Amino acid sequence: MSTASQWIKDAHQLLSSGDVSTSGSAGSTKNAGAEKGLEIQKLAGDASLRKYYRLRKKSESFILMATEPFEKSKFDFLLVCEHLKKCGVPVPEVLAVEDALGMILLEDLGDQTMLHQLGDDNDDAMETELFRKSLELLHQFHSKTKVKTGEKPVPGYGLAFDEEKLMWEVDFTLEHLFGSYLKRKLTDVQHKQLRDPFVDICKRLAAEPRVFTHRDYHSRNIMITPKRGMVCIDFQDARMGLRAYDLASILRDSYYQLSEEKIYSLLDYYVSLQGSNEISNRKHFVDMFDLMSIQRNFKAIGSFTSFYGKRNDAMYIRFVGNTFENIRRNLAKFPEYRELRQNLFLHYYF
Repeated sequence: MSTASQWIKDAHQLLSSGDVSTSGSAGSTKNAGAEKGLEIQKLAGDASLRKYYRLRKKSESFILMATEPFEKSKFDFLLVCEHLKKCGVPVPEVLAVEDALGMILLEDLGDQTMLHQLGDDNDDAMETELFRKSLELLHQFHSKTKVKTGEKPVPGYGLAFDEEKLMWEVDFTLEHLFGSYLKRKLTDVQHKQLRDPFVDICKRLAAEPRVFTHRDYHSRNIMITPKRGMVCIDFQDARMGLRAYDLASILRDSYYQLSEEKIYSLLDYYVSLQGSNEISNRKHFVDMFDLMSIQRNFKAIGSFTSFYGKRNDAMYIRFVGNTFENIRRNLAKFPEYRELRQNLFLHYYF
């Protein structure tokens, strides 16, 4: 039995016994007892139902991910993590897996996310530098994960942000923004007025060339580490899609607002990293980025409001307003979607 696996088994025994509360607040710490010398600290989770703990023993520290039991050979997190590692994309090291327990022991990357770093620096030049580095990491993600047509090293290569998937995200938001959050019953006509323009938007987006996308690439899913620099996390849902999906996630982040001038400057920086062979028409690329931002931000609102409706989790509701304003500003750039902008504004604010 490896030492790393023993860490998992000891932690599982203590968590199951009730010696450490699984419902306690993030940051709470309990010692597991002198016989094991293990200290367990509950960490703030992500938007999923996974739980995270920091395990400490003397000078060693690891992260425990706890979820439902799974099959190691079919678990997306492990499959994508191993694939990205082979491709040379910085990801957390997986140290041990106990699939029957639903637990994975990971390298401890610390607590400093890109969002934390942005709050600490509060400097325009440092802000630009951080976002440039995040785009360099994204460039690695997009370029190093290319495979030959037909190859599917992980299941995500067989999935895509096609019209059906993009519209599923739109419908998800229509349900939860107006139902779960605003408690507003739309008539069939009102629903059609909102949905039909999104069908056209999603058709245009689905026709674009695809790469392997992270799917949730934003400032909370990038860790800043002293030794390894930036490391991406929460990549298990990666699938094929247009580059703009990830670019909209990071540059029009619901959690952190950039000026429009800086957004386009950073977008140009990403284009320069990719080269003219990959992106030959800048104007079209920018238009698709703005259009993708509308759909991506709309999906984010759907996630935030669904957490509120399904789990009574209001933590993300504070980001709905900023995200909606991102949508409104970008819709104004497309005269053909003037009525969509007006109708969204009407149903959200009045």
